[in-house]
Amino acid sequence: MYTLIIAEKPSAAQKIAESLADKKPIKHGERNVVWFEFERDKKPFVVVPAVGHLFSLKQKEKGWTYPRFDVHWIPSFEARKSSEFSRKYFENIVKLAKDADDFIVATDYDTEGAVIGFNIIRFICKRNNAKRMKFSTMTKEDLVKAFINASKTLDKNLIESGLTRHYLDWYWGINLTRALTLAIKNASQRFKILSTGRVQGPVLHMLVQHEKKIKAFKPKPFWQILLKVEIGKKIFDAEYEKDKIWDKAKAESVMKKAKKKKAVVKKIEKRVQTQKPPKPYNTTSFLSDVYRYFGYSPQQALNIAESLYQAGLISYPRTASEKLPASIGYKKILSKLAKQKNYEKDVKSLLEKKDLKPTEGKRNDPAHPAIFPTGEKPKRLGNKQKAVYDLVVRRFLAVFGDPAKRESIKVVLDSGGEKFFLKGKKTIEPGWTALYGRYSKRDEIILPDIKKGDELNIKKIEQLEKETQPPQRFSQGSVLKEMEKRGLGTKATRAQILQTLYNRNYLIGKSITVTDLGISVSDILEKNVPEVISEKLTRYFEKETEKIELGKEKREKVLEEARKTLTKILKKFKEKEAKIGKELTKSVIETQEKQAILGKCPKCGGILKVHKSWRTKKRFVGCSNYPKCKYGQPLPKEGIIEATGKVCPECGSPIIQIRRVGKRPFRMCIDINCPTKKDWRDDKLLAKVQAKSKAESKKAKKLEKNKEK
Repeated sequence: MYTLIIAEKPSAAQKIAESLADKKPIKHGERNVVWFEFERDKKPFVVVPAVGHLFSLKQKEKGWTYPRFDVHWIPSFEARKSSEFSRKYFENIVKLAKDADDFIVATDYDTEGAVIGFNIIRFICKRNNAKRMKFSTMTKEDLVKAFINASKTLDKNLIESGLTRHYLDWYWGINLTRALTLAIKNASQRFKILSTGRVQGPVLHMLVQHEKKIKAFKPKPFWQILLKVEIGKKIFDAEYEKDKIWDKAKAESVMKKAKKKKAVVKKIEKRVQTQKPPKPYNTTSFLSDVYRYFGYSPQQALNIAESLYQAGLISYPRTASEKLPASIGYKKILSKLAKQKNYEKDVKSLLEKKDLKPTEGKRNDPAHPAIFPTGEKPKRLGNKQKAVYDLVVRRFLAVFGDPAKRESIKVVLDSGGEKFFLKGKKTIEPGWTALYGRYSKRDEIILPDIKKGDELNIKKIEQLEKETQPPQRFSQGSVLKEMEKRGLGTKATRAQILQTLYNRNYLIGKSITVTDLGISVSDILEKNVPEVISEKLTRYFEKETEKIELGKEKREKVLEEARKTLTKILKKFKEKEAKIGKELTKSVIETQEKQAILGKCPKCGGILKVHKSWRTKKRFVGCSNYPKCKYGQPLPKEGIIEATGKVCPECGSPIIQIRRVGKRPFRMCIDINCPTKKDWRDDKLLAKVQAKSKAESKKAKKLEKNKEK
């Protein structure tokens, strides 16, 4: 008999075993379906991994109707085909649980990890309780500490909160997605899955409202006057005292008066500003900065951070905290980082300080501190991992730095009785910015020494005509901050929600643009069932789940209220289903038609459209002038295809963008013969593909003609 320790992933299982074992643990199994056997203090232990959630919620009885609330937990591989890979992990735990006389849950310490561990304990191990290891890093020291201090019972409130969130998301997601999909099917006999959810709906609506502001914006013309003055051998721009001149005649009058040979220095104003070090990273600010500096999507950034956490290099990346408690050991971490060449010099300057005290924010998280590096030396990292790791380390160093000091100078110039401002700024004490490295770049405009009464040569005066700009689009980083500000989603779910909106084709682009389909879905819901896109309702149930975690509310009470609320919403939806279905169908058809167009045919100038083979289900592009023009090309099997409006300079064919789930988008021209594809082309295979593509194109065109007849 032995104690069975349940880890969340194979890499975590190995790390736990290696950290706790008195000698090297014995590895059993193959590939990732493994378990580790070891002894500690002459007692036997086995560590076995799950692979995320081994159980999923599924409807008890068959039927694609709504509303439905009859759900239960079943193995994930029985719930959906895509989870078949989890069967071996499931069976692995079943086998090992039989000979175990004690159990320890060592999954991630958050609501998801709590649910993963609890389901395994109750459904596979047939127990009501188990011991619980709680840790924020995967270092040997922290894992040993978590093992020694393991609690005797599971965290009931955390489990209840996690279970509640799963039920709520199932209730909203499944029922509302069915309602939208069936509305289209019943109205037009088309089957097109459209989804929305408890958080997804309000986030989409938030973005649609912003999109409408951008589209409704009407630019207003204004003028700016720039005075180019010479100081020493350099030319500097001095701006007119009014940033925007709304009247052209006024702008021309200023130009006329200021057109002199000399500008006189009337006043010099200097001001020193102190800039505090940044706060430690919580999940939202971290993902936002990863996007800002490297362009990695939030979901991609979270995956990279997870790999660094599993490798024991950074702390748990899903946290709301902006605080770093002294218990993590500031000096210990810095001393380890000092052994890494990239950080040696900067860390030594921090270790010389008498008192190490980090700058902190207000937000706290009872489960985990802010994100920090463990100090462990990386072994093999990919370029993306290196970039994200460096950002985490630099941020950690910066929070211990001294305030930075910046001096701003405003020189008031007079030219023909008109005032102009010459501005300069420079860093006088770098403080924390020196530790933050390339992530703290600041504009430095250093003015030569000048004094009151000096006359500066005017080299040129310019009148610039400009227009006011619409509100800035959200980036994939800034939208996470807006979601956090509005209380939409959680630290662990925001990135996934955003990714889902992209996958459903509601959003496109790095600078977020809402598609016509996204706007239509949001507008139709707002007009007919506004509760679905209500931020207030979403926040209410989010607060209720937080109360459960604090032990101030009961799961069944919250779920009962949710069922009643959703039943009312769906009843209203059902009454308007025919109307909603017609409107959604129209939007879906228009969107599909619009998105099918990729550009102009390089052969005849016709319209190139995406087609799909009824037989093979493969996609290809064909010309609207078929059969006169037989231009056709195969298209990638997976991913959403988007036109870019650009043309390949090599072959003249349209350039498209492919977006795939969990991966970075990539661009390519559609011509498989293009010289740009020479290095990744198999010419024999290409000939076969082209032959098939032509045959499928002919069949598709014939089918379309027969339908028209």
